[in-house]
Amino acid sequence: MGTERFDVAANGLSFSAVAAGPGQGRPVVFLHGFPQTSFSWHHQLEAVAEQDYRALAFDQRGYSAGARPPEVSDYGIDRLVSDVLAVADAQGFATFDLVGHDWGAMVAWATAGLHPARIRSLTAVSVPHPGAFAAALLGGDADQAERSSYMGVFRQEGVAEKALLGEDGSGDGLRAMFAGSGLPPDTEEVDVFVAAMRQSGALTAALNWYRAMSADAFANVGKISVPTLYVWSTEDIAVGRKAAEATADWVTGPYRFEILEGVSHWIPEAAPDDLNRLLLEHLSS
Repeated sequence: MGTERFDVAANGLSFSAVAAGPGQGRPVVFLHGFPQTSFSWHHQLEAVAEQDYRALAFDQRGYSAGARPPEVSDYGIDRLVSDVLAVADAQGFATFDLVGHDWGAMVAWATAGLHPARIRSLTAVSVPHPGAFAAALLGGDADQAERSSYMGVFRQEGVAEKALLGEDGSGDGLRAMFAGSGLPPDTEEVDVFVAAMRQSGALTAALNWYRAMSADAFANVGKISVPTLYVWSTEDIAVGRKAAEATADWVTGPYRFEILEGVSHWIPEAAPDDLNRLLLEHLSS
């Protein structure tokens, strides 16, 4: 099934988007993570569209060339959630199913927690509920603290850019990061992601998500009442088991927790068949 590429005007910005499936199909919105693009969902868009859903993924704030404001404060979670709703509004989605991976999962959790009336169902991939994550990170879980130590580097302006882009701006550091965390650096996905991050200002804008994050950024998210699927994998270098399992305490609606054995952090690309099966089961339940 073919895909459509277009720009969406929302929140005074222009977001690059890709969609598949019938225009009147039930909408499913996909949110990518760092340092990726909407292309991370290409397997899922196809699978969902084949079941007559309207699948939409967009390059989020900082990742779209037309949505790259200059200030760190422009990348707070309130702005990111607002973008999701504004893009949905622009597409005529009064309610929609929401799917997020990595940072996209964090935005998805927040959107579902703060605006449950807009969300038909939530699927979070890799990253747990922010309350469970914060409890593990700040509550003495040494394993999660070690896994999250990279965030301190990412918050250092200039230092992270140099480490990830390399002295020559080639993106070798990004390729090494993907390789070290389980996504082979010679894949089409990595080529697309690195090329996107090499665009002028793109990597800094993407890193600003980390730099804008405060200790109480997700304090108002609360528990999730919408039907929720959370998929975590045992070889995730960034998220440990404690926060993953504790996410159940933060969902009051119907909840399903699935563990993929031997799969890395990059579930949409590394285990598309498993994720597609779980996602379609969840959407149809």
